[in-house]
Amino acid sequence: MEFDTRSLRDALGLFVTGVTVITARNEAGVPFGVTANSFNSVSMDPPLILWSLSRASRNVSAFKKAEHFCVHILRENQQELSRRFAMSDIDKFEGMEFEPGAGGVPILPGSAARLECRTYAQHDGGDHVIFLGEVIRIAADHDARPLLFHGGRYAVLSDTINS
Repeated sequence: MEFDTRSLRDALGLFVTGVTVITARNEAGVPFGVTANSFNSVSMDPPLILWSLSRASRNVSAFKKAEHFCVHILRENQQELSRRFAMSDIDKFEGMEFEPGAGGVPILPGSAARLECRTYAQHDGGDHVIFLGEVIRIAADHDARPLLFHGGRYAVLSDTINS
């Protein structure tokens, strides 16, 4: 290998991503969730998306057992929500309002878009697990501006280009 993991991380950080919060319920019905920027579309027919989670995450086992999950695509003003769900030592849902979605998954208010999914498949991704979800319900505010992540920092759109 001609590079180290820091060099790889820095190079990948040049790719701008959106920021999502993924939520589900564990076998006891307790809500849980994580912040993830490893998210993208896979297929329109069937409607599939994917995201990945580190095998070191305390939530990986619960997500592997979850039959449903919800991807919340965050708005540019939801940095605090992103930070909250990136933490590992707190009750992320304490004091939060949410409603039940497909399969009882917690739906957080205010996201730019949300994709309620049925777990479709899981794959080995080295030190991550890759989750594929079949989208079964969506909601989107097409005027919303997304929260972005670039070079290890949050970012927002400064302009869009119309073709």
